Amino acid sequence: MSEHSANPSAAAATGRPRAVKAVIPAAGLATRFLPATKAVPKELLPVVDRPVLQYIVEEAAQAGISDVLLITGRGKTSMVDHFDRRPDLEARLEEKGDEKTLAAVRRPSELAEIYTCRQPEQLGLGHAVGYAESHVGDQPFAVLLGDEFVNLSEPLLPAMLELQARTGGVVLAFFEVDPADTKRYGIASVEPAESELTDIGEVVKVTGMVEKPKPEDAPSNLAVLGRYVLPGKIFDAIRRTQPGSGGEIQLTDAMELLRTEGTPVHAIVYRGTRYDTGMPLGYLQTVVQIAAEREDLGAEFRKWLAEFVNSDASGGPNT
Repeated sequence: MSEHSANPSAAAATGRPRAVKAVIPAAGLATRFLPATKAVPKELLPVVDRPVLQYIVEEAAQAGISDVLLITGRGKTSMVDHFDRRPDLEARLEEKGDEKTLAAVRRPSELAEIYTCRQPEQLGLGHAVGYAESHVGDQPFAVLLGDEFVNLSEPLLPAMLELQARTGGVVLAFFEVDPADTKRYGIASVEPAESELTDIGEVVKVTGMVEKPKPEDAPSNLAVLGRYVLPGKIFDAIRRTQPGSGGEIQLTDAMELLRTEGTPVHAIVYRGTRYDTGMPLGYLQTVVQIAAEREDLGAEFRKWLAEFVNSDASGGPNT
């Protein structure tokens, strides 16, 4: 069992329910990737041979979550199709005896039960999460943003679920950034966590969050990663949250409202591998990194990549 894995007995001792559902907000227009995302949702852009969204659902499934709600928008129905069965395609692969590809095609439908809810207009992350209330109810749940994921060999979500079950509050995930880059992220101010929580991992207590501060104004170099485990009362807080940055209803503001009212807010500091596909450069870096790590094509790809990088020719080596 990984050092980040959950400890069910400790969670059970609190008497609090453990989050068993995940919400993935995926209604955005992905303007940074236009025109590619005019007809194809950003969440379905491939990372080698799997779309970004599948990596995220796999992350949830690995943590024991088998109920996933996609908050979708106009033109996003193909996201659901990816997790559906394709009997015609499966039958063709069976006829060919291609068991490896057949298993890969079936895998998305075996990961989780996929549900959808439509967000008719995009008015902020808090607004999107609010649409999950009828599906989640008053139970804790995980929120996984649709443009980043972590290496499954270095899991993050199990520790977050454990921490939330113990505290009953809001649980975030942070990663360290170069102090010069704080202006690109939401940055947290923190203090040491209670001693009884430190067996879960590198846990800190959150005392506040600042959106994109200048390096000289940043309270730390801990940036918010796109993973949250939230109590059901977040929905009431969202309803009481006024539009903030960009005129949108921000999830950060709703969480801060709960914190000021006494809800504990903690975070796991994640030191594993994080892939960020939200910008074209990060997406390309993710594709290259994962391709280089693949057992089936990594060695050949790394060899070609080294030749390409070291080539003086403008077009790189012959392919």
